[in-house]
Formats: sequence, C-alpha cells, structure tokens
Amino acid sequence: MRRIELTSETDSRRLDVFVAENTALTRSHVQRLIEQGNVTLDGVVVKASAPVRADTNVTVLLPDEIPLDIPAEDIPLDIVYEDGDLAVINKPQGMTVHPANNIRTGTLVNALLFRVKDLSGINGVLRPGIVHRLDKDTSGLLVIAKNDFAHVELQKQIQNKTCRRIYVALCEGNVKEDGGMVDKPIGRSRADRKKMDVTEDGRSALTYYNVLERFGDYTLVRFELKTGRTHQIRVHAKYLGHPVVGDKTYGYAKCRFALNGQLLHAMQLTFVHPATGEQMSFTAPLPDYFERTLAVLRNKNK
Repeated sequence: MRRIELTSETDSRRLDVFVAENTALTRSHVQRLIEQGNVTLDGVVVKASAPVRADTNVTVLLPDEIPLDIPAEDIPLDIVYEDGDLAVINKPQGMTVHPANNIRTGTLVNALLFRVKDLSGINGVLRPGIVHRLDKDTSGLLVIAKNDFAHVELQKQIQNKTCRRIYVALCEGNVKEDGGMVDKPIGRSRADRKKMDVTEDGRSALTYYNVLERFGDYTLVRFELKTGRTHQIRVHAKYLGHPVVGDKTYGYAKCRFALNGQLLHAMQLTFVHPATGEQMSFTAPLPDYFERTLAVLRNKNK
C-alpha cells in the first residue's frame, strides 16, 4: 500500500477534484479510491463531493498493484525519442493504446512491454507508462513515462496546460472562420452512452483551431488542445458542424475516400523534460494515407 500526503493551500470545491489536480490519478480513479475508503480528509473518510478547505490534510492510500497479466508482444513501434525517463511514440492508426476487457493483445501497451523494460506504474496495471492517450483510429505522438516521477511531472504539465498538443485534421465542409475557439463542456451523450457530446453538465473542454487549407467541400484544420477530454477534437469538430473526415462515430456514415478511420493526426508534442528541465518538441509527419487524400483534393482544385 502506497501513501500520498497532500496539504491544501487554498479552498477547493471538491475532494475528488483536489486529489486529481494534485496527483497523476484520474478523477474516476480518485472517486473509486474514495468509495473504497482509501482517501481521508484530516483522517476522516468523506464523500467525493466534500469541500477541501485551506490547510486541510488529505491522505491517499494506493493499494498494491495486481501483477500484470498482459502479454508482451513483438509489435513494431516508431520510437521517435527515448531516454531513461521517457519515450515518445508515433502511434499508427488502428492501434489501441491500452488493453480493455475485450482487447488483450495488439495494443500499444503490449508493444511497450516488449520493447521498453521500465515503465511507470502509477496509472495501474492496464496502463503502464501511459501519460495520455490517442483514440484507436487517431495517429500521432504520445509520450510514455518510464518512472513514476516522470509520469507525475508530465501529467502535471497536461493538467496545467503547459504541454502543447497540436493536431491536424481534414474536416467535412468549408469552415467559414479562419480560426477560433470552442469552449464547450464535454460529457457522456444522453442519447448514446458510448459516445461523448457537448453537454451542460460535462467537464470543461477548450480547443483552439486554425484553417490551414481549403478544398471547397473539405477543410484542413490545425487543432490545439488546452484540455484532454475523451474524443475532444472529434466532438468539438462535430459541434462546429464540420466533423472529421472518416469519423463514423461523430461524422458521416459514408465517405468518398477509402479510409480505415478518421483523418486526425497528433502532429506536434511539446513539453518540459521532467528530469532535465529542457523544453522538448517533436513533430510527426502526416501518414501516407492522409497525404494521398490531400493530393487527390489538391489535384481536383488545380
């Protein structure tokens, strides 16, 4: 059992929010720990909604991890950068990041267990080293932590919005504005619980966008995430009325291009190295299938 001791310097709205913001734990993970009685406020077990006042002591007990029961697999990985603390991976479209109940093989975690011997364990047994994730059919850059210190520090940068994550997507239709911001909360869709949607009671979500190129019926758009909600760019693109091309969940069922998923690519990742303090920036070029689609549109517009 590991123990995390926190002291609140200012008033906070809720216990679960306070712990999530001050650790590398997700809010849902924190809520489970609170339900299990593993989080106390000045030594007392309280609800997740309990307010945290200034100078309050919060103790978090993390149960010992269950031995990992995920096979290491020799799956090719595009490792853009690697050192003793972290690795930056260019994930291909079609690869799931971490195992789930019905997916035990073929994931990024399976590949990492084979190729990277040291991974952080702070996110639990099914997500070793995973600081943030990409959807299965989104390609591009991810940073992987090799130890818990690196994991916590990188997670803080994402939470504090100092880690820059820039994506490029081909969107349906002609986006009228050259740029803008979508500041709309995202939560579970009331119509379909498997989907996310812009909802009044959702979690805050902020996305900036700029038009890179126009093709009449399509627009190439640069997106920058300021928060990291599930399916955030895809949901906000749909909200704008210009879903990502190839996105069958939030876009159109029919697509004129032969695609295996949405044309959404995590192109640039910038963060401060947790050990050296050096600012590091990485860029991954658009995948071939993305470039081929753009070439077709450019030739059509000549």
